[in-house]
Amino acid sequence: MAYTSSPLRSAPAAALSPGGFSLGVLLLRMMLGIIMVAHGTQKLFGWFDGPGLDGTAKGFESWGYPVPKAMAVIAGLSEALGGAGLFLGLLTPLAAAAVLGTMVNALGVTWDGGFLLPKGVEFTLLVAVSAATLALTGPGKYAADAYLPVLRQHRLSYGIAAIALALVVGAIFLLIRD
Repeated sequence: MAYTSSPLRSAPAAALSPGGFSLGVLLLRMMLGIIMVAHGTQKLFGWFDGPGLDGTAKGFESWGYPVPKAMAVIAGLSEALGGAGLFLGLLTPLAAAAVLGTMVNALGVTWDGGFLLPKGVEFTLLVAVSAATLALTGPGKYAADAYLPVLRQHRLSYGIAAIALALVVGAIFLLIRD
């Protein structure tokens, strides 16, 4: 009797549970969305013990941004609306770009604080990478995008374009600082 061995194989990709993937993406989207809506409303309205528009504008002024109040509004809206879009899975690549672009600026002004909190960048990096991940993976099947014909079948090119948009716009805002 001849012995033939078969190589060890991992489970084929088709065996992965698409429902499990979509459920995992849903959890990531919802949690990141909640966090970003909370941060955005802190900036815009002072909710959740936030600085409000005037306090946020003072921060932007100290970081050398021109028109600090407008920058505070842009950052607050990017976080709040981007977070809401991620939570709902609505226009997910654009929502992820809004969050990622804001995090590019946050990284630019806090990079000197080291890696770990209280002044570190690890939380900002986690948010940025999570947003980029959602731009690339798409929102999963439990999302409002599933009902939009152009976004029903997420394309990798949408995610790449969203990341490029976020990096370019984020870099432009960093470059206009004094």
